[in-house]
Amino acid sequence: MSDSGNRRSDEPDATTNSLTGGVLGGGLSLAWSFIKRRPWSYVLAVIGGLLFVSAIVASAVVIGRVSDDLIIPVLDQGASTEGRLWPALALIAGVALWKAAGITLRRSAAGWLQFGTRADARKRLIHHQMALDLAWHDRRSTGDLLSVSEVDTNQGTFVLAPMPYATASMVLLVGTVLLVTFTDMVLGAVILVGLAIIVSVDVHGAFRTFGPFVDVQHARGRVSEIAHESVDGALTVKALGREQDETARFTDAAEGLRDKIISVNTLWMAYRAIVESLPSLLTIVVVVVGALRIESGAVTAGNIVTIAYLLSLMRMPIALLGFVIWELAHSLAAWRRVQDVLDSEEVVPHGDAAGSTDASGGAVGTRDVSFGYSDGEQILAGLDLEIPGGSTVAIVGPTASGKSTLALLLARLWDPQAGSISIDDRDLRDFARSELATEVAFVAQESFLFDDTVEGNITLGNPVPRDRVIEAARLAGVDSVIEELDYGYDTRIGERGMSLSGGQRQRIALARALLRSPRVLILDDATSAVDPSVETTILKGLRRSELPSTVIVVAYRKSAIALADEVIYIEDGRVVAQGSHDELLASTPGYQRLITAYEEDAAERKGAR
Repeated sequence: MSDSGNRRSDEPDATTNSLTGGVLGGGLSLAWSFIKRRPWSYVLAVIGGLLFVSAIVASAVVIGRVSDDLIIPVLDQGASTEGRLWPALALIAGVALWKAAGITLRRSAAGWLQFGTRADARKRLIHHQMALDLAWHDRRSTGDLLSVSEVDTNQGTFVLAPMPYATASMVLLVGTVLLVTFTDMVLGAVILVGLAIIVSVDVHGAFRTFGPFVDVQHARGRVSEIAHESVDGALTVKALGREQDETARFTDAAEGLRDKIISVNTLWMAYRAIVESLPSLLTIVVVVVGALRIESGAVTAGNIVTIAYLLSLMRMPIALLGFVIWELAHSLAAWRRVQDVLDSEEVVPHGDAAGSTDASGGAVGTRDVSFGYSDGEQILAGLDLEIPGGSTVAIVGPTASGKSTLALLLARLWDPQAGSISIDDRDLRDFARSELATEVAFVAQESFLFDDTVEGNITLGNPVPRDRVIEAARLAGVDSVIEELDYGYDTRIGERGMSLSGGQRQRIALARALLRSPRVLILDDATSAVDPSVETTILKGLRRSELPSTVIVVAYRKSAIALADEVIYIEDGRVVAQGSHDELLASTPGYQRLITAYEEDAAERKGAR
């Protein structure tokens, strides 16, 4: 998929198709878009289906021949089995192998088609979501997106399982209709009208249930969303005694999903009951009309027996055709939610600039930067600043002044709505994808760790020598902690690193950033969970190290602020002052009040202990 985020021309617009009543056409278009991606899997599955269908017809012929040549002569006439038994067994075994080959080929190829397409869809979803900006992610719940990636891709591609078999069965269906038509035009017309009625009922039922199918998929997403929230927030739920409330909330969603599924299945079964009875009625009509045709001398009794037998063979392809029609509607309803994600165009644009090979810290600058979140509130307005390369800068300001927002913008996790941000006079938007990450490392206050080893979380799968990992951990002040773990750097730390303390998680995340030797290191209160003395040791170590970084720290503690070469004081989304700590204390009343408040808070905490 291209980074533009535009929908591919070969993918159907499920919304348009459903609104115009083209459920069948939209479903077929959806299936065709999948088949075009894996045509050979589909062709092989259809060939397997043809082998199986033809084996069914051949088995009827063989059974008739065995009855005439072996069973009847031996049982009725007392004939010897010599010269009769082995040829009969060979025919039966041959048809069995024929059928087995068809089943194996059809199911294997259909499996490759369905599961391969499903895997492709999930990879496209993840690739596209990773290219979208954070504003889009903020508007979507994680649980619902998980449901789209799992449940909706499953159901959206489910129609591919019976599609090859249905295609092969259609050959039997068409062949039967042509044979009957050549035998007698009147009987052929009767069968065509009957098939048209059956298909129209199936199509009407599929259209009637399309909306309920959509509701079911949305309800599944809601259940997944609540389940994810409840499990992810288990600590909060238990701490506040909200277990019963969360259980009730999940129960309401689950029962709502149950009711929707029962409703749509009731409607589905009502239509299926009608459709399942129609082939039998069609057979009765054909026999009655056939009897009249016999009386007129148009056909013989043998012709009617042949046609009745062929109609019995048609029950399977007719039922399978109806099943596919319904699955087309269900898959289309599910794929609509997948397509909604793939159609999202809020893709982060990238240029083609490569990362710098300069081994020194990068100079960071902003020009007239303005930014506000989706709620419309302006956080930063006309912000200008210059951060010299290789310096350590503390960003300080009252709550909601825009400090963390500025840190996110400097790491290009968001883009400013106006103005520009640069490193060494290179606009961040000019970097090619992943190239900026070679120059800028961002460590947030809430550190995310994977369910992996300590080393795996620091390297993120990159082949890095162990001695470099140890050095990064030492610089982050977490090496002694890691060495005390049961298996050291090979210790698995559980999902989100829950076996570690908050300060330990922060320091491992810091080691992960330091391992990459970034030219710009941005710490958004990234050591808030560690002891102030440990934080001071870490920051002093960063200053003394040979790390080629410009260090930007969103700081709250005076000990961290005092270590900075410069302090940038932000208030109401603007840079009010920039200079040394002592200069700002003397010249900026707001900064002085804030530092005094920090000192009083620290003193109160110390006294409380």
